[in-house]
Amino acid sequence: MSAALIQIPRPVRFALFYGAFYLGFGAYLPYMPVWYEGRGLSPEMIGAAAAASMAGRVIAAPLGAMLADRAPKKRWAVLTYSLVSFFAFVAFIPATNPWAILVLAGLAGGAFTGIMPIIDAFAIQESSRRRFAFGPPRAFGSATFILGNVGAGWLIGWLGGEAALAWTLIGAALAVLTALMLPEGRNRPEPVAPEIMAPKTGMIAAMLSNGLPLAFAASALIQGAHGFYYGFSAVAWRAEGVPAGAVGLLWATGVGAEIVFFAVSARLLQSVSPAKVLALGGAVSVVRWLALAASPPLWLLFPLQLLHAFSFSATYLGFLRYAADNSPQRFASMAQAINSAFSGGLILALAAYASGFAYSAYGAGGFAVMAIPSGLGLLFAFWLVQTARTQP
Repeated sequence: MSAALIQIPRPVRFALFYGAFYLGFGAYLPYMPVWYEGRGLSPEMIGAAAAASMAGRVIAAPLGAMLADRAPKKRWAVLTYSLVSFFAFVAFIPATNPWAILVLAGLAGGAFTGIMPIIDAFAIQESSRRRFAFGPPRAFGSATFILGNVGAGWLIGWLGGEAALAWTLIGAALAVLTALMLPEGRNRPEPVAPEIMAPKTGMIAAMLSNGLPLAFAASALIQGAHGFYYGFSAVAWRAEGVPAGAVGLLWATGVGAEIVFFAVSARLLQSVSPAKVLALGGAVSVVRWLALAASPPLWLLFPLQLLHAFSFSATYLGFLRYAADNSPQRFASMAQAINSAFSGGLILALAAYASGFAYSAYGAGGFAVMAIPSGLGLLFAFWLVQTARTQP
């Protein structure tokens, strides 16, 4: 590592990677379906491509975590997935066959979204070791997500759907470059004590101990309840007369609230247990979806979007902190990957699928259906709070 790179503070290096990754992700998440449509895919195939991306994450996230936990340096896992993402997006350029695009969607989606649990576990671990706040670097990523969302949207309006892939590809290339700047993240060998050698301390046993199953369930259900929001909020709001420009501002408001939350969370929630932060996310999530189901006027939608700081960000941070505190260091990335595979993969995919029926039957009232998984997640979070109190 060069002397110049060593002089760059660790929080800055993580912020640069988060910024590069989310700059591309801000175009990838909302606009790749526009690119699929421009390449002639039917609505059914567009849905299949989106499902393939989610399925890819279910597989790629645990594999990446195994690489991050077992490789001598955690940076290798981030760099590997960044490179795979970049070359997968390059392969999209000449692709026209729907089935080839479907395969690439699974590969690119799995690798690109699979980066998130790896870098999150890496960053939260380094922030604990080196005593810097995790929130500000992650908040910088949220800020560039808005830039990607707004910038790519403007570019698509000017140049067409191909701009979605171009913007995403630039972000993926920057992610590769900034991955090279990350700290090495050497995996420290843990003492080989008799209890370490015992079978009960294997990975499966570790993931089933210290209340982690409750944390997995709470996080997956609360985060998965965003399925209607991600899939149908724009459709529902526009059907109720909200202008397209205002829909974009509503999304930006939610992400802006996320940025503020991450920026101040270290100070405001330092004395609040991770389990209680998870419960806070669940409680606010229930309120958010029920309120949006009532079809409030536009002026009220904006303050309701501020609740994203809790339904998403508090849930996200609560699980990160709980897993960091209650999973062995050698399985830290795996804990985040399992959470990602469930909350951002399986449960979110099921919620998005159910949301289609909910929107068809109830319109914007379908938001209320998401209060069911949120409420279940809240119950698991309360259970986790009680379990955490009894732990030695």
